[in-house]
Amino acid sequence: MSTSMLVHIAAGRATVEGMLDIPDGAVGLVLFAHGSGSSRHSPRNNYVAGVLRAAGVGTLLMDLLTPEEDRDYSRRFDIGLLTQRLLDAARWVEAQEATRALPLGFFGASTGAAAALEAAAALGDTARAVVSRGGRPDLASELALQKVGAPTLLLVGGYDDGVIDLNQLAYDQLRCRKEMVIVPGATHLFEEPGTLEAVATRAAGWFAEYLPRRPG
Repeated sequence: MSTSMLVHIAAGRATVEGMLDIPDGAVGLVLFAHGSGSSRHSPRNNYVAGVLRAAGVGTLLMDLLTPEEDRDYSRRFDIGLLTQRLLDAARWVEAQEATRALPLGFFGASTGAAAALEAAAALGDTARAVVSRGGRPDLASELALQKVGAPTLLLVGGYDDGVIDLNQLAYDQLRCRKEMVIVPGATHLFEEPGTLEAVATRAAGWFAEYLPRRPG
């Protein structure tokens, strides 16, 4: 039976909100990470999440920052804080009867990509797969990038020149199973016709392949 609910996750002194959706027979659960608040309302993330669920992958879209925290722009680049919030969410998932048995993956956008990789490095075998959409994986530490064991897919827009170079820097440091895909005709936000669809299709395929099995 499918599950859809608004959840509240304790994260230190803060509480973050998230939308949990689990389709029937889900092969895993993907936590969405974004550097700005209200990311669970992001039309792009919600579109990708819908495609993942259609492929049998559960999703948890959450606000890693509270509205008050998000007013301080520098918090969006506080990778340590974003990572801790993701780890708090992962612990919450492991404590819930409906989700504890589901293999865990991460989908990161913007600075949330760095937090996703840091969290995957910290969780070890618990993290099964990571996907970055127009992200800043280069903001993860070199130690974390080399420690990530989960198969990692970096998706970058073909017209997002500076971010392509930054993703390449991170890609070169990753030691896990990895792939970097340049989406033709896409700018940073993947607003061009067909580009976000390409991202969602690639992400769904990656999670469907790697969530159910152990890396390597």
